[in-house]
Amino acid sequence: MERKGSTPPTATGLDPVSPLDPVTPLDPVTLARDLIRIESVTPDPGDTLDLIERLLGPMGFDCHRLTFAEDGTAPVPNLYARLGAGHPHLCFAGHTDVVPVGAVEQWSAAPFAAEIRAGRLYGRGAADMKGAIAAFIAAVARRLEDTGTPVKGSLSLLITGDEEGPAVNGTVKVLDWLRQRGETLDYCVVGEPTNPSEMGDMIKVGRRGSLHGTITVEGTQGHVAYPHRAHNPIPDLVKLLAALETAPLDAGNDSFEPSNLEIVDVHVGNDSHNVIPSQARARFNVRFNNEFTPQSLRRELTRRMDSAGVAYGVDWWLSGDSFLTPPCGLAEAVADAVENRLGRRPALSTTGGTSDARFIKTMCPVVEFGLVGATMHKVDEHVAVGDIEALGDIYLAVIRRLAG
Repeated sequence: MERKGSTPPTATGLDPVSPLDPVTPLDPVTLARDLIRIESVTPDPGDTLDLIERLLGPMGFDCHRLTFAEDGTAPVPNLYARLGAGHPHLCFAGHTDVVPVGAVEQWSAAPFAAEIRAGRLYGRGAADMKGAIAAFIAAVARRLEDTGTPVKGSLSLLITGDEEGPAVNGTVKVLDWLRQRGETLDYCVVGEPTNPSEMGDMIKVGRRGSLHGTITVEGTQGHVAYPHRAHNPIPDLVKLLAALETAPLDAGNDSFEPSNLEIVDVHVGNDSHNVIPSQARARFNVRFNNEFTPQSLRRELTRRMDSAGVAYGVDWWLSGDSFLTPPCGLAEAVADAVENRLGRRPALSTTGGTSDARFIKTMCPVVEFGLVGATMHKVDEHVAVGDIEALGDIYLAVIRRLAG
């Protein structure tokens, strides 16, 4: 459903100036600071969408506030804004929700104060990814100011509030809403922080998938002095985990790293030193490449666990399939813009975790390019001010090339 407005948040470390005071969309650094100053810990985007809508509306964007909720989940507001009705249609996708700040006393500046020191902007969301959102809005504003006319194709922004959370009420739901309206995207740039160390390092043209599994082994509780009257599930669980890791899943390929399985939790829940527990559980995650489909990966993992020769149960959860954007004008346009602005050709990579690109790839070619991600999700998250300005220039070049 569509809904306007939101409840003003409280923000730690704000200066006396309201973050919703008028700002110029032409200055990406000022806009990034205003976005950071709005506390928007997932799944609450605070007033970030209000601020963005107030900037895009006067530029001629048709703005839609879309709020979705599933049973048992908090409602998540999202923003979809489009300028123009023709093709090609270039979309920028991003999120204004951020991860929690963690131990606030370890920060050298208030996490939502957006302080600039020695040419670096500090604050939660600076890298991931309010800086990129600000850079794209500034690029759009400059494009319209340069020409004074609408774009020949279309530009849009898909901004969600739950990328850092369950990711069930954000991008995937907005894409469904677009399909119901008969709208399509031709290209999409996701503003995730793709550069490991320096601007221009890397463009993401795909991602590995992510499959989660929870193994449960049932036993019979009993006294440790009478093991014949009990059944300890822990040795059986150990056999299952060993079987999962008996050999590498694959060797990777020209586009992807090898698939990787990690055991992330083992739980027995036994606080007694003289009781055999009745149940043991373990959780694992596999980041898999396109050597597997989700179905073939489950079959291989099941085959390995069955080889252990013990009884078990397993629950599966797929949070994203692997994908690879084929060579196309989008990746070339972004790479050319990076090289022209920074003097270096970025690598085309599929490394890292998942992002909302895993949903968008079903509609159109998608690549990711944003700021340096070395400090994202960390204490004292920060980016170079000059990098935000450079990113705005790069986005502007992509807009000019792909949307007139």
